[in-house]
Amino acid sequence: MELKSYQYKVIRDLETYLEYVQQYKKTDRAFNLFWEERIGPYNPLSGEGMQPYKNTIPNAAHVCIKVPTAGGKTFIACNALHTVFSAYSAVMPRVVVWLVPWSNLLGQTVSALSNPAHPYRQKLNSLFNHRVEVYEKKDLLQGLNFNPAVVKEQLSIVVMSFASLRAKNKEDRKVYQENGQLASFASQYTNIGYLLQDVDETSLINVLRSMQPVIVVDESHNAESNLSVDMLNALNPSFVLDLTATPKNNSNIISMVPAIELKKEHMVKLPVIVYNHHDKTEVVNSALHLQRKLELLAIEQQKQGGRYIRPIVLFQAQPRIGEENITYEKLKRQLITIGIPQNQIRIKTATIDELRGEDLLSPLCEVRYIITINALKEGWDCPFAYVLASLADKSSAVDVEQILGRVLRQPYVTKHSASLLNISYVLTASAKFNDTLQNIVQGLQAAGFSDKDYREIDVMTETEKQAAIPGVLEQFLFPEKTGTDDPELDTNRINFDLGDTITPVANDSVLAKIEDMAIAQSAALQATINQQRTQPADEQIFEEMGDKIKRYKLVAAGKPYVAGIKLPQFYLNTGRANIFGTGREFLSQEPLLSLFKLSNEDIKIDFEQISSDLYKVDIEETGQSEYDARFTKIEDMVLKEPVVAYILAKPPSNQVKDIAHQLIKMIGDMYPIADQEIRIYIERILSSLNAEQLQDILVRKLSYADKIKAKIKQHADNYAEERFNDLIKIGKIEAEATWAFPEMIVPGMLGGAVSKSLYEREGLMNDFETTMIRNIAALPNITFWHRNLGRGKGFMINGYKSNHYPDFIVGTKLGKVILIETKGDDRDNSDSQAKCRLGNKWAELAGNRFSYFMVFDKKAIDGAYNADKARELIKQL
Repeated sequence: MELKSYQYKVIRDLETYLEYVQQYKKTDRAFNLFWEERIGPYNPLSGEGMQPYKNTIPNAAHVCIKVPTAGGKTFIACNALHTVFSAYSAVMPRVVVWLVPWSNLLGQTVSALSNPAHPYRQKLNSLFNHRVEVYEKKDLLQGLNFNPAVVKEQLSIVVMSFASLRAKNKEDRKVYQENGQLASFASQYTNIGYLLQDVDETSLINVLRSMQPVIVVDESHNAESNLSVDMLNALNPSFVLDLTATPKNNSNIISMVPAIELKKEHMVKLPVIVYNHHDKTEVVNSALHLQRKLELLAIEQQKQGGRYIRPIVLFQAQPRIGEENITYEKLKRQLITIGIPQNQIRIKTATIDELRGEDLLSPLCEVRYIITINALKEGWDCPFAYVLASLADKSSAVDVEQILGRVLRQPYVTKHSASLLNISYVLTASAKFNDTLQNIVQGLQAAGFSDKDYREIDVMTETEKQAAIPGVLEQFLFPEKTGTDDPELDTNRINFDLGDTITPVANDSVLAKIEDMAIAQSAALQATINQQRTQPADEQIFEEMGDKIKRYKLVAAGKPYVAGIKLPQFYLNTGRANIFGTGREFLSQEPLLSLFKLSNEDIKIDFEQISSDLYKVDIEETGQSEYDARFTKIEDMVLKEPVVAYILAKPPSNQVKDIAHQLIKMIGDMYPIADQEIRIYIERILSSLNAEQLQDILVRKLSYADKIKAKIKQHADNYAEERFNDLIKIGKIEAEATWAFPEMIVPGMLGGAVSKSLYEREGLMNDFETTMIRNIAALPNITFWHRNLGRGKGFMINGYKSNHYPDFIVGTKLGKVILIETKGDDRDNSDSQAKCRLGNKWAELAGNRFSYFMVFDKKAIDGAYNADKARELIKQL
């Protein structure tokens, strides 16, 4: 199981933040600059920008990842642990406390992280060299396979509930009590400065505190209270990672995933089609027929090679004061009366759980209808749930937000051939339909989505609605009558034939409306996805942040010059239709490396010039209210000798595997190159070294990892460039004019004012860039210039290099468009040479209207120019 594209971007955001921490040494400064350079500084008056870092957990880096429901938060966290620990010293214990809010989620998490066949555990095993152990609180209290020796050698994940750390009852207080089973930790890990006062040093809480664990807080929106913050502080963490769809006020968000990214990756069933019926009988009738329609489509899809799907309806029964059981029991009886087999119906409430032990995804399971009230909340997943049918009183606003997220997850994370199987449905009969829609919006927001993600049909007339509303007043005046007049379903109007194996027609008009809207809205959403392919990578995030983003407009004088300009980018002709309906796709390095075998490349690397500096991250207190993230240079072998001796005592083959694993951790993900290819390549390198060189690597891993990573990147770039040129030669890659100047930009940090700029403000520039553009803008033939934005926000020359954003886009009076990439004279390296070749190839294929210049100050590489020569040539365009 590999990261989806948006999940990979989340990990890159985390890596970037940790790079800022390394550079600026303070967790708060790193966070603030991380966002300032991306969207600009925070303005407390206007609310623009990201709010400054909130130091609610002193002595720890504390950040939040915002991912909608079904976005794979747990899988992201598994990968994030590798990223975080890669920034830590190897001598720090790799201990994780994974906190969850509910007992059922605790069981699910323990099961997934412990099961060797589960993708989460498989990813952890891959990232941590199969040295992973998962514990529950009871395991640690008993000291089961938990001692200083094993902690040193593995990733230890302790899954606990929030409640277990709040010491509200006798069972929970065991965490704070003396524990002889953990006495062995006292001499090795318990630092007196980390111990809680009046709590024994052998207590579990003090043992965990002494190891400064990394904390993962799942569904962190449930952990905002002062009590929860105290709970986190009690663990003395070094790093806290919040995971939630709805971050709260104390969150330091470093990455957020827009809902449409999940739809692009087929993670969710969107949009949500909401149909408001005249009464509850119609709701049940439509639910039955819609389920049958979807199941028949699923059966046909399976015959064509698709996977098994059995669509499920969630019936939300009406709660009753004092006699709650009547509603769901009554509904079950009525469904059986209609002809639904009892084995297809289950009840799930706070007191009745007929789903226990049921594998709803199994082809052997017969459940198609689940009756609940509000028990199916967070922590319950069933991708086969398609329809939420609410049977609330007609005069009520349907309260669906608690369980709406349960029907959003897409079966098998794939786009299904039948479009109706890519959408979810809410059926209601509410006179207060507008209020119901607000509840649906709240439910979508609670799952990390928005009001853009649903479409509604309302067939209830205003007369019917007005007639139903007085019921609210009667319920208020005579509460003892609540529910007593609830009519039975009119079974004579439910014409459902269980044996019908043909697409349902009995409820044709309603199903036709639902189907027409579903198909139309699915197509509209796909069109939006197609359109977003040409937008900057961060634009969806900026839209989600709304008023927090400070945007700068095209100046009026510049609009006529760029109105008709579209810059070409490279597209690959695949020869086969894709999900966008064409045989062309935006070119990236990924398809160019599809046949790349790193394991076959040469392993000649010059290790002679490696620096001996070693760094580690250690979040530690430096003052009463300020905390640094210190990267301390290690000048001696004291901390490394035990690790070195341990590894070198092993047989040579094991030495190679252990050292390779440590280097892989430091090199990190190099998508699209497979982890296994990187492992084989590194093991080949290590196998060619002698014992003395292997020992040197163990002492200076970071420097060796940097050298190896650079070599891998060089091999990949060389292969991608060769493949790129081959595909151009045979006409498989073409330049297509698709990129247009946006109406507004988000430059982040602002540069100085220079005449003829295209936008109200332009992005930050260094001294050479500023001098260069001033000289170019002063030329009489120049009409406009724009500081092209990087990091996915501006124009990229795509191809065998994945990050070539030329510094400037310049226009002339003759309609020429010029891309300018500036380089300091010290940047005459292979990366610059490759970008120069790519830029010149782009200009060649883009047409006579476009030019590309790589410009150095005084000297220049082949294909580039110095500043004076470039200015002379541009003056003539």
